[in-house]
Amino acid sequence: MRVYLFVLLISALVTYLVTPMVRVLARRVGAMTPVRDRDVHTIPTPRLGGLAMYGGFALSIILASQMPFLEGVFTDSGAAWGIVIAAGLVCLLGMADDIWDLDPLTKFVGQVLAAGYLAWKGVQLTTLPVGGVTVVSARMSLVLTVLAVVTAINAVNFVDGLDGLAAGIAMIGGSAFFIYSYLLTRDASPGDFSSLASLVVAALVGCCLGFLPHNFHPARIFMGDSGAMFLGLTLAASTVTVTGQVNPNVVSRAELFPAFVPILVPIAVLLVPLADLLLSVVRRVSKGRSPFHADRMHLHHRLLALGHSHRGAVVIMYLWTAVWAFGAALLVLMPPSQAIWIWVAAFIVALILTLGPLRSLLQRSIPVRIRAKEKTKNE
Repeated sequence: MRVYLFVLLISALVTYLVTPMVRVLARRVGAMTPVRDRDVHTIPTPRLGGLAMYGGFALSIILASQMPFLEGVFTDSGAAWGIVIAAGLVCLLGMADDIWDLDPLTKFVGQVLAAGYLAWKGVQLTTLPVGGVTVVSARMSLVLTVLAVVTAINAVNFVDGLDGLAAGIAMIGGSAFFIYSYLLTRDASPGDFSSLASLVVAALVGCCLGFLPHNFHPARIFMGDSGAMFLGLTLAASTVTVTGQVNPNVVSRAELFPAFVPILVPIAVLLVPLADLLLSVVRRVSKGRSPFHADRMHLHHRLLALGHSHRGAVVIMYLWTAVWAFGAALLVLMPPSQAIWIWVAAFIVALILTLGPLRSLLQRSIPVRIRAKEKTKNE
């Protein structure tokens, strides 16, 4: 555990220190986010923050490769370096978009190529976590992996609409996934706690932690597409690596349900961004528009319309991410019946806090309706 915490801290420290330099670079190269009708910010803001995040992530992984505890992670296959390189590719792609505003098709092709490289390096969806059951052919495995990674990339990109939102969601979801992957590794291989998924998520959580002080409202820099696409690919890669990690020979019947959690946790970690992505695509396509046509109907926009402040809306999104991500992780920490009751309680609290502004809106609307009725009677 101490090794993972060290990796996390290195990633956070490097990202925190490099971000101000990236902000200066963004201004010089013209990577500025203008104020558009659909935006919430009120002044042009530098982007390219993903470049600093990737720097912290990559450097922490490089240092981790020199640690004896994690030696097996880097010698078993090229998956670790595959993740680092693929993350670098989408970060560069996002950097180009932050500077020159690439068209959607170019970005999509770049995302597919990065996801394909990731799968080629061995990070693929190949088996169910119980019994080593092969679910697809090699070709279909490649297709599903690319689809999952590209979906995650765009889900995080879509949800990145408020200061600190995407970084905080990735940090919270990643923290829950780290707890899960670490416990799963400990149970599956008691003599070796090293895990590629745990390493990648620790570095990811660290770079988000280091970036948030610069990015939380009012943000001095945005992560841009360079950061959102980097986060999406890295989250997807870490969750894919867990699939098939459980050795069916050491999993007892009592552990069968927790062993299926690798299918549930990745979905829970990305549920908020995925929900926003799905709703956006359905909404736009139903109106005859492109799925990439921007609007002000994302989940965070709806929270603002409901009456939440900028920071309040971000915190509510954080809360829902924690409810789903940690709720799924609880399934490996305690009996499912107890985990479900805790999740239900957390869900109710989150719902009450989300709908809280409705109370003041109703209180303001009641006198208005009363005055309208009295006016009608008098007339």
